[in-house]
Amino acid sequence: MLTHVWGLLAHPNREWRQIHSERETLTHLYAHHVLALAAIPVVSAFIGTTQIGWDYGGGETIRLAYSDAFFAGIAFYVAILAAVGLMGVVIHWLARRYSTQPSRRDCIIFAGYVATPMFLSGLVALYPLLWLCLLAIIVGLCYSAVLLYIGIPAFLGISNEEGFIVTGSTLGIGVLVLEVLLGLTVLLWGYGARLLGVEL
Repeated sequence: MLTHVWGLLAHPNREWRQIHSERETLTHLYAHHVLALAAIPVVSAFIGTTQIGWDYGGGETIRLAYSDAFFAGIAFYVAILAAVGLMGVVIHWLARRYSTQPSRRDCIIFAGYVATPMFLSGLVALYPLLWLCLLAIIVGLCYSAVLLYIGIPAFLGISNEEGFIVTGSTLGIGVLVLEVLLGLTVLLWGYGARLLGVEL
């Protein structure tokens, strides 16, 4: 389980070739990688919002009740899992014009591994300070971009020249998906708490 996390962070080029040689299934990807890693930001946010509370910088802290945080966490978790699949479909759609056309399965697997730094950056939600979380997301996004650029030729078999276009387009769409997830995060873990009547 989670065998590729360190390799993607330390030596991504070699790790992409290793992942490609394994020819894993979508079930294996989700069971051994995505389900566990996607839980990191959810569990961290659950702990942070119930124990410490969101600090938006105005001196007001928003803390969620356990039941509210639990249901918010489930919705957030499902949204993350869906986002991985969506980005895989987007990559497949973008890559279909090239001579080497990866399968939809390969593209979703690719998206699941590219998201690894984003999942890990969710650890900072243990201390839900807005600027700190945004900084961690930016760092995670930058390293995901590196994995994307390296992985397109190494995993999907698209040349660097062609891959540059796929990388740029995928990043643009990925940032939009990330913004939707961030908006959902704020609604579920922050301002939505006011509507649910939690204690401040």
